[in-house]
Amino acid sequence: MINVLVVEDHAVVRSGLVALLSGELGMRVVGQAADGEAALVEAELLRPDVILLDIDLPVMDGIAVATALAEQLPDCRILVLTALDRPGHLRRAMSAGASGYLLKSATPAETADAIRRVAAGGRVIDPRMRDDRIDEVSPLTEREAEVLRLASSGAHAREIAADLFLSVGTVRNRLSSAVGKLHARTLVDAVRIAEHHGWL
Repeated sequence: MINVLVVEDHAVVRSGLVALLSGELGMRVVGQAADGEAALVEAELLRPDVILLDIDLPVMDGIAVATALAEQLPDCRILVLTALDRPGHLRRAMSAGASGYLLKSATPAETADAIRRVAAGGRVIDPRMRDDRIDEVSPLTEREAEVLRLASSGAHAREIAADLFLSVGTVRNRLSSAVGKLHARTLVDAVRIAEHHGWL
């Protein structure tokens, strides 16, 4: 019997997944969670075989949850189920310790099959994601990505500088460097490009 924990913030989608998996032979949904923090608590409590994990979660995103679970419960397998078909998210999820990456456009049969394959120790990448995408690396340094991430939330250079204990000039240099590396016309364009690739 494969014990599954379903982590999804949309109640309708979550209950649909629970109903779907509960009807699968040899599979049992042992719990569910609507945010990243609750996912960690439930995983620790229930010790499921597989966690079906969305990336776009409140409180703590799925990548952070996968990273924490890889340390806390290394025997637990993680299958990411997401609407995000961006290469950067795929790469980050697999680097964080996920065993599979499936798009929400997958059929019920594909979803159940992916859970079985992951539970058996396999690795699953949605066929709609080209295999070479996992190797697409961000051109940004960690520090450039950090300032761009803060800028994407509407923070100005002065606020970013205060948050990171940097000079305003250093922040402007990093933002300018990020814009250049992404071949963007503006800062807004750079944020859009980086978000599209899952590099933020």
